[in-house]
Amino acid sequence: MALIQEIQNTTIYPVMEHFYTLQGEGCHTGRAAYFIRLGGCDVGCVWCDVKESWDAAIHPQMTVAEIVAEASKWPGRLAVITGGEPAMHDLTALCKGLHDEGFIVNIETSGAHPIVGNIDWITLSPKKFKAPIEANLAIVHELKIIVFNKSDFKWAEEYAAQMNEACMLYLQPEWSKREEMTPMMIEYIQQNPKWRLSLQTHKYLNIP
Repeated sequence: MALIQEIQNTTIYPVMEHFYTLQGEGCHTGRAAYFIRLGGCDVGCVWCDVKESWDAAIHPQMTVAEIVAEASKWPGRLAVITGGEPAMHDLTALCKGLHDEGFIVNIETSGAHPIVGNIDWITLSPKKFKAPIEANLAIVHELKIIVFNKSDFKWAEEYAAQMNEACMLYLQPEWSKREEMTPMMIEYIQQNPKWRLSLQTHKYLNIP
């Protein structure tokens, strides 16, 4: 126990922000969740809405114990580790700390790095700028494809074909293109019902 406490007190992560809100996207939409946004990303999506997360060095360092203590102040027990690209970090200690306090741990990742840590739910949102590594494709629970233009439907199908049978499939409009793409997506999903529609409901609700 002393060793575990020492690890949690000394293992640090660059944390851009952390907050309690509702999950706004995908399978867990509407659930109370504590978000932990880690700094650092080498994928560099042109339409990323948190570009300030890319440089890990500019964000404050928090120990596992500090992160878990903040998360535990709230009654929800779903933690979402996001970024940036959170899989750039070894998440073993953070997952252990959160699990010890009864949290389910989800990650939102591009899949471009090995996922290190005991994650309960993996949401893969692949990017064209840096492809996911093959090892991640078999362990994904949820595939979320961001649709920016019509060609992305074909790209989405290429990834869907590589997922395990239990993986849930979501199409989500890129926020700035939502008015143009959402009607196309509705029609596409009606014709291809293995897909589900994901919307950034937190943005519609104006919550974090």
